[in-house]
Amino acid sequence: MNDVSSKLKQWEMERGVPVPSIGAKEARLAYGHVLVSILAVLIGALAGLMQTLIRTGVIPEIFGYYQLLTAHGIMLGIVFTTMFIIGLLYALLAKSFGRFESFPTRVAWLGFWTMIIGAVMITVMILANKGTVLYTFYAPLMADPLFYVGLVLFVVGTWFSSFAMFRMYADYKRDNPGVHPPLPAYMSIMTMLLWVIATLGVAATILFQLLPLSLGWKDTVGIELSRTLFWYFGHPLVYFWLMPAYIVWYTVVPKVIGGKIFSDALARMAFLLFLLFSFPVGFHHQLTEPGIEPFWKFVQVILTFLVVIPSFMTAFSLFATFELRGRALGAKGLFGWVKKMPYGDVRFLAPFVGMLFFIPAGAGGIINASHQLNAMVHNTLWVTGHFHITVGTAVALTFFGTAYWLVPVLRGRTLTKAMNKLGLIQAGTWAFGMAIMSYAMHISGLNGNPRRTGPATYFSDALTREWIPYHVMMAIGGTILFISVLIFVYSMFNLSFLAPKGEEEFPLAETEEAAMDTPRYFENWKLWITVTFVLIAFAYTVPIWHLIESAPPGARGWVLW
Repeated sequence: MNDVSSKLKQWEMERGVPVPSIGAKEARLAYGHVLVSILAVLIGALAGLMQTLIRTGVIPEIFGYYQLLTAHGIMLGIVFTTMFIIGLLYALLAKSFGRFESFPTRVAWLGFWTMIIGAVMITVMILANKGTVLYTFYAPLMADPLFYVGLVLFVVGTWFSSFAMFRMYADYKRDNPGVHPPLPAYMSIMTMLLWVIATLGVAATILFQLLPLSLGWKDTVGIELSRTLFWYFGHPLVYFWLMPAYIVWYTVVPKVIGGKIFSDALARMAFLLFLLFSFPVGFHHQLTEPGIEPFWKFVQVILTFLVVIPSFMTAFSLFATFELRGRALGAKGLFGWVKKMPYGDVRFLAPFVGMLFFIPAGAGGIINASHQLNAMVHNTLWVTGHFHITVGTAVALTFFGTAYWLVPVLRGRTLTKAMNKLGLIQAGTWAFGMAIMSYAMHISGLNGNPRRTGPATYFSDALTREWIPYHVMMAIGGTILFISVLIFVYSMFNLSFLAPKGEEEFPLAETEEAAMDTPRYFENWKLWITVTFVLIAFAYTVPIWHLIESAPPGARGWVLW
């Protein structure tokens, strides 16, 4: 043992052990969230299909293009992901902590119903064509006040959920002093902590800028400040989507393949670094915008690249796990482990394909964050393609693969061979459709095809005519993706109500015996929250002060539909 390990050894703690099974009321809480997420994915996918078919002229413009684009973005990017994540985290906490006490359970249900009310208000406003402001709701686009109230309620609901989880964690620490909570619980708490800090930015722009503008209490809005507050939230949002997928990759996939977690300490450190590095980076989404000094853009671009560190740590840990398991099964050579993986198990295949998609997605993210390369792809369909293979594939496929074991666990049923086979088909069609669609988006984006642009007269121009075949590819890919969603929804219905009753395995892996002990300071929450806010203050205080002090005349709210 070297000096560093000896020092860390002094800080080690005993690791907590998950309980054998989760209780009925905990299962109902988690399943309620997952059920809403399944409905959201169906609505969002239908909006996405109609959007691409309208743009290619296959069907008439039944709904406005931007109306559908808003529904697609909010239902999939906000409602589906958030509800599934919170449901998954409740299940992981129930498995880690055992039964929830009554107070955090009541708060959790309060959060659920608050989010439902908010989501319904948002949906009604979009259907009424009074909230067609896309999922980014950029100023000076202005929606009906009820749209913003719905957003506020949805976010407040997530805060109730976060508080409930923090209280569950505190209850566990009170009852188990000196014990690390199981790894999935630590990761879950870190994920919700990131969410709460991130949503402070979007809450500020809605409550102090957009809602007062919509209500007529203010005549104008500061566009640059609003966009800065949005992207303070918008980039950590990406990690709010990714971190639950990472939890599955770190703790569930090793169990499914029959292996163990490579290192508990490495996994916790990666999540800690995601918390620290996710916030002071929002300006790399605003590299082409005026009003922000180049120095601060440069600083945040550099800080953006630091996120590569925990990403590579995650990749190393996962492929080390695969290799160790493969060698235990007799694999030889550098890549012999590839042949030993259980590709016939949807619980493995879906997240594994998601991991493979994340390799080009990560490379694309580096391009987007680089100032010069960003100038080539900014506001083109390249960005949309990047978004779809990141959240739409790496995250979505992992969530799909998770649902095939999580739903039967929560419903007291079993994953049958038929549903596993259907899950393999669903994961395959999703990957195939997304490959076609995202390829077309990336290539046409490099040819200058703008994103977020509905049917336009300039499509008949000779210079833009070459984009048309790519739009046809997007329509084909989108159709395949919708078929995949229909298979998914049927599978979830079957696993919820028709599959045989029984006890499905809740797969959570143990840590390798030879792994380093976990240091105590990873759970020094006061320290890491303080460091997080110091980094945020460093990256944002001066530029936001400049945006306020030197603000141009504000813009009046626009309703363009």
